[in-house]
Amino acid sequence: QVQLVEPGGGLVQAGGSLRLSCAASGDTFSNYEMGWVRQAPGKERELVARIDRTGEGTIYADSVKSRFTISRDNANNTVYLQMNSVRPEDTTVYYCVARGSPFGQYPYWGQGTQVTVSS
Repeated sequence: QVQLVEPGGGLVQAGGSLRLSCAASGDTFSNYEMGWVRQAPGKERELVARIDRTGEGTIYADSVKSRFTISRDNANNTVYLQMNSVRPEDTTVYYCVARGSPFGQYPYWGQGTQVTVSS
């Protein structure tokens, strides 16, 4: 069992940058693969980024690749999403997610944090 808490997101202008964070507690953080999920208006839910348990392997959705970077600090039980070159279509709620072995679905979700990109 793991609990995920996301501080507030933020408001940023198009082309700017924003960093999201997610703090985990309740279980051994390094046992979990972490990710970030979003669902923009009119679009399907999207797993925008994921990172393996060690932080050495990452995968990104095509919509954010080369712009967003996921990272984790296992010593502090925290995962981050660095968002660069943001676009208005990035506006939505972002959810921190976690999954353990056998790494199928993501059963653990944070409460979500609002990101708004102004044009």
